[in-house]
Amino acid sequence: MAQLFGQELLRQDRITEDQLAKALERQRRHGGRLGENLVALGYADPKDLDDFFKRTPPPVKSVAESGLSLSFLRDLILKHALHMVEFSIPEISSRVKLPPTVIDAAVEDLRKEQMAEAKSAGSLSKLTYRFALTDRGRQTAGLLMEQCRYAGPAPVSFQDYRTMVLAQTIKSIIVREETVREAFSHLVIGEELLNRVGPAVSSGKSIFLYGPPGNGKTTIAETIGNILPGEIFVPYAVLIDNEIITLYDPMTHHATGEKGTEQDWDQRWVKVRRPMVMVGGELTLKHLDLDFNQVTKFYEAPFQMKANNGLLIIDDFGRQQVDPQHLINRLIIPLERRTDFLTFHTGMKFEIPFDQLVIFSTNLEPKDLVDEAFLRRIRYKIKIGPPNREEYSLIFKRMCEANRVEFDQAALDYLIAYYYERLGISLSACHPRDLIDNLVDQAHYAGLPRRLTRESISQSWESYFVET
Repeated sequence: MAQLFGQELLRQDRITEDQLAKALERQRRHGGRLGENLVALGYADPKDLDDFFKRTPPPVKSVAESGLSLSFLRDLILKHALHMVEFSIPEISSRVKLPPTVIDAAVEDLRKEQMAEAKSAGSLSKLTYRFALTDRGRQTAGLLMEQCRYAGPAPVSFQDYRTMVLAQTIKSIIVREETVREAFSHLVIGEELLNRVGPAVSSGKSIFLYGPPGNGKTTIAETIGNILPGEIFVPYAVLIDNEIITLYDPMTHHATGEKGTEQDWDQRWVKVRRPMVMVGGELTLKHLDLDFNQVTKFYEAPFQMKANNGLLIIDDFGRQQVDPQHLINRLIIPLERRTDFLTFHTGMKFEIPFDQLVIFSTNLEPKDLVDEAFLRRIRYKIKIGPPNREEYSLIFKRMCEANRVEFDQAALDYLIAYYYERLGISLSACHPRDLIDNLVDQAHYAGLPRRLTRESISQSWESYFVET
């Protein structure tokens, strides 16, 4: 990833090849991020780097600046217009997400090829013209639909996509201690654990969360996703070697609501919060590949591509439908080199950035899942153990308060002594929530007040745990 970042700086004439080589050598010796090493050597200004990492997709003013060919735009407009009786340049502009000046050039080309014709005009302005496809245009559009049925916003070029991923890298984030503490304030977490989680998040490096079930690994991972700072831009689709890959997914990419205008940024990009993608036991190796639709003839991006510049959580690691070692073999190069390879159904392979904070979460012993070589590549290994008695009591009190159950210390002492200690059962962070939920259900069913007593605790416990 550092090499790709350096190449992008070279392409923009921000640094020379000799300066890049020296910065990479310093990075190997002293560590840190490439940008920090460039600044330390005096080859880059901190403000320039800050501007690079906070860029917006520049507005498009011409077909050339769109990164697409005129013929591609013309074909896309034909497919949009196929199901429109008439259309105007602003209407197509709204659908394709490119400015009227760019659409005008493509529509004019369609008129020259006798595929579209002007039907009426509201004024002398060309923006008021109403157009319709000719028979030749409809026939051509039908043939294009057979080849690829994509008729959405215009895709961005692969070069533009890669540049934006590098500029928005997860490695550029800075997460402060006060932010972490505030984000985790709704959870009961020990000071030692908090001090380990904070630096791990700020590093942008992969994290391995492990420990017995029911103690908050998934919740901690999701909270990490909620504190990733800043917004990023995600394109609706990407064009690679004339193949279309849809990328923007409203289920994954939560738009900020700031739409901007075509003067603010290229409208083919959506401004979103840094994404958080979670996959669990349903994960197979196929999910890491492009999803080609045999009917529509275009692709959907795999989840790791959708997670770029954000967080990827592999939850319940080791219980997937794929052997853990096979999954590790598939991910080891992306994790190490921060780059991934995808393959079209034609067999053509291409390289994409793999820029995301990856969190593995497992209830199993790491040594039973992966070898030492893989664990070395995961920089941060954090054990999430069961709560101590003080932490358990605090969680229990919070659950009582949240469910409008009056807390009773004597009842809690009874719970711990009679059930946990007598039966030799370990405290678990999820037990208070589940036990209080059962207690509330029982009170609701019986039409009784929600009270924390020995009897209500016993009923709740016995309906929660399996008899042995």
